[in-house]
Amino acid sequence: MTEKRYNCKKTSQGAPETDCVEPINGSGALGQQTVPGDGRNRRLIGIAPEGMPIIAGLAFVTLYLGALGFGAAALFFLIATVFTVFFFRDPDRLIPAQPGVVVSPADGKIVCVETGLCPFTSEQALKISVFMSVFNVHVNRIPDDATVVDVQYHPGCFFSANLDKASRDNEHNAVVLKLHDGRCMVVVQIAGLIARRIVCRIHPGERLSRGQRFGIICFGSRVDLYLPTDTKPAVCVGDKVLAGLSIVGHLS
Repeated sequence: MTEKRYNCKKTSQGAPETDCVEPINGSGALGQQTVPGDGRNRRLIGIAPEGMPIIAGLAFVTLYLGALGFGAAALFFLIATVFTVFFFRDPDRLIPAQPGVVVSPADGKIVCVETGLCPFTSEQALKISVFMSVFNVHVNRIPDDATVVDVQYHPGCFFSANLDKASRDNEHNAVVLKLHDGRCMVVVQIAGLIARRIVCRIHPGERLSRGQRFGIICFGSRVDLYLPTDTKPAVCVGDKVLAGLSIVGHLS
C-alpha cells in the first residue's frame, strides 16, 4: 500500500471564514435551518438525548442521598451529574455554506492526515482522524451533503483511541456515504479506551445534509474520515477542530 503523510504548518483550526448557514438543530425555530430527517435529533436544553436517562438517574440518586443526610455521597453524585451534563452537551453550530468544503465530523484534535487504502471501499483515500478526549463534545456530524449507502458495525478491542491501531482493531461503526457526484466518503466512529457505546441514528438510503447530527460516541473516542484522494486537506496534525464548523478539506 502506498501511503502519503502530510506535513505542514498548523492552520487556525480549519475554521470557515465566510458564508455560514444558520445553526442546525432540527427545531424549525425562527432564524434556524431545519435539516430534512433531522427531527429525531431534537435535543432538550442543548443536551444529546442519549445522556438524558443517565443525567436523570444521577440527579435522582443525588437528591435521594441528600434527603437521607448522606452529604458526602450526595456531593459525589452531584459532581458526577454536572460532569455528565457537560459531557453530553450538544451546542448548535454555524455550518459553512461554501460549495466543495468538507467539515469535521467530530470535535477534537487532528491526529492523522495521510493517504492510503480505505478498508471499507478498497480504494485509495485521504484519511483524516480526529481524537476526542472526555472534555470534547461527542456528538458526530455529517461532513457534507450525501446519501447513506451502507452502515457497517464491527466489534473489536478498546485500545486508546489516539493510537493508530485503534482504527483497525477497536470496535467501530463505518458509515459509507455517496456524494452528489457519485464519489464515496466514509465516516468511521471508533470506540476508545473508556468509550464503550457507539450510537448511530442513520440508515442506508437516507439523504443527509452537511453538519447534520447523526450519532454520538460515549466517553472518549475517535472518528476517521476517508475522502477522495484529490481532496485538498485544510488541516494538519495537531490542529483542533469543531464538528460541523471547522473545514477539514476541499473537494476537487
